[in-house]
Amino acid sequence: MSMYLVVNVIGVIVFLAIGFLFSKDRSNIHWKSIIIMVVLNLFLAWFLTSFAVGRAIVSGAADGFNWLVQVAYVGIEFALPSWVHVKSMDFVTSALLPILLIVPLFDILTYIGVLPFIIKWIGKGLSFITGQPKFESFFAVEMMFLGNTEALAVSSLQLKQIKSQRNVTLAMMSMSCVTASIIGSYIQMMPGRFILTAIPINIINAIIVTSLLNPVTVTPEEDTIAKLSGQGEGGKKEPFFSFLGDSILGAGRLILIIAANVIAFVALAALIDKILQLVNPWLTLEHILGIIMYPFAWLLGLSSHDSFQMAQYMGTKLVTNEFVVMGKVTGIIKDFDPHFRAVLTVFITSFANFSTLGMIIGCFKGIVNKEKNDIISKNVGYMLLSGILVSLLSAALVGLFVW
Repeated sequence: MSMYLVVNVIGVIVFLAIGFLFSKDRSNIHWKSIIIMVVLNLFLAWFLTSFAVGRAIVSGAADGFNWLVQVAYVGIEFALPSWVHVKSMDFVTSALLPILLIVPLFDILTYIGVLPFIIKWIGKGLSFITGQPKFESFFAVEMMFLGNTEALAVSSLQLKQIKSQRNVTLAMMSMSCVTASIIGSYIQMMPGRFILTAIPINIINAIIVTSLLNPVTVTPEEDTIAKLSGQGEGGKKEPFFSFLGDSILGAGRLILIIAANVIAFVALAALIDKILQLVNPWLTLEHILGIIMYPFAWLLGLSSHDSFQMAQYMGTKLVTNEFVVMGKVTGIIKDFDPHFRAVLTVFITSFANFSTLGMIIGCFKGIVNKEKNDIISKNVGYMLLSGILVSLLSAALVGLFVW
């Protein structure tokens, strides 16, 4: 273990160094802020994995999401009883259909002002502790609850006002989020305590990585937060039941989008494998991705065998999505050793993949002018690098404390 721990520590340093190496403006990096955030994340990873209180907090949160999922099954059972009372529920029933309860629940919390209040004060606290601009901190927290495209949509007024360089930061940060309404689905497939440990650590790492790759100096005059769209701006609130109906339809669309993506990506990967195996029976997409990602997986403090396995999962996640990997490992992850289980779960707990790039660029296209959107489109490589580095850094930080 001691050798693997040393490699894991080196991995954290290497991932931060990659951020520095690819920085757009190394001389402008705010090192004091970065050191504060790294120390904060180390403390968070340590507290949430190594302390009884920390473990109790994440276990309690996981139990809460599990309880919500069980409540959702009541609705599913009413409409589709033959889908629920079976020995092994399929992916759509166990992981996706509960979204029909959880998305409207989070939307109701937004409608009545609870979620915006929580986001505002956690964002202010994060800005105060880290010394980062208020809006970037606010946006990082917003993404955790609302998701990337939703956070961008409700921040449209701000995106139009701020300079292009800050929009690039937000686009890069958007690669590293998850949506609170989807956590229930993740927890049905992967260890809940590591999913919930990954989420706050991802938020701070998204700020660390973007501060390294794209340092921006924000003057006090620019460090403001525009009013959230949809919260009393420009007229009355939408009637509650009309709003709830839209939310439920939105949840239904989200389920169809996830299911369609998973089916299409798995089928396309299988097609590519069949074509590659015509050349050589060993050649598969996973093996190729495993070779490319192997050095990064090894730096997470894994044995050679586990590193190759991890590298394949990492590559698959980046070219498809996290649900594809979760589907592959959900039945066997309990057999993995604790360190492998922790780093794998944390790495795949984010939306960082190629399809997310298209979603973010499309979202910006609908909000900002052509000039700002073109700058976002030119930074696709940085967006992908940011997403990968945040996932690696989060996995490495949590891995330090789980063996």
